[in-house]
Amino acid sequence: MLLKGKYAIITGGSGGIGLATAKMYLDEGAAGILLVDLHEKNLEEAKTALHDKRVHTFAADVSKADQVKAYTDKAVDLFGQLDVVFLNAGTEGVVKSLTEYSEEEFDLVLDVNVKGVWLGMKYAFPFMEKNGGSILITSSVAGVRGTAKMIAYTASKHAVIGAMRTAAKEGAPYNIRVNTIHPGPVENRMMRSLEDQFAPGAGAEVKKGFESMVPLGRYAVNEDIANMAAFLASENAKYITGAVHMVDGGFSA
Repeated sequence: MLLKGKYAIITGGSGGIGLATAKMYLDEGAAGILLVDLHEKNLEEAKTALHDKRVHTFAADVSKADQVKAYTDKAVDLFGQLDVVFLNAGTEGVVKSLTEYSEEEFDLVLDVNVKGVWLGMKYAFPFMEKNGGSILITSSVAGVRGTAKMIAYTASKHAVIGAMRTAAKEGAPYNIRVNTIHPGPVENRMMRSLEDQFAPGAGAEVKKGFESMVPLGRYAVNEDIANMAAFLASENAKYITGAVHMVDGGFSA
């Protein structure tokens, strides 16, 4: 029971990694979870799938300050405290050369993936300063290497490492730990989208190419990422902060 009695927020909570993490947190004894995502319908489906009275939902755009403040306040109203904030919401954007990327397409990715992380920490910190806690940020293997035709996504996933390191130093006096998690290719919606964008109609061949780059020979499953998110949220990781955690089957080795 790694998370017995702990209360958590998970953004991107109805997606593959978010939902798998919520299930694992419940299995590990979490006392309450607030799932945050953009669409109410997806959240209701996630809540139904988890089928647990400890699960609550809140529809919000993580790039909007008033909505981030609202979901944070809701969690505190529900639980009275915040122990874990998993800033997992993200968007892959479009696959285009940097000269073809539009300003609107670039801004959308940075707003969700970077501004959403900053806002999540901005509003969580005041509630975590009394008792400490763990903040987790989903980055990517794209946060430590370049990927052609993914300028916005790659830039955003590099950026959150800097945000994490800054927040880890500011949070340390309050025992607020901040870390990034870096998945490689994962069997979920985002990778299906990217495979199809890299080679429309030939996504299966793109997948084979990515798999050949993974020393362990396969994509991650959502639970592989959830395992790291559970560990870093727990007291077993109480001396770990300001760190980059690869969950990529050796992709970045």
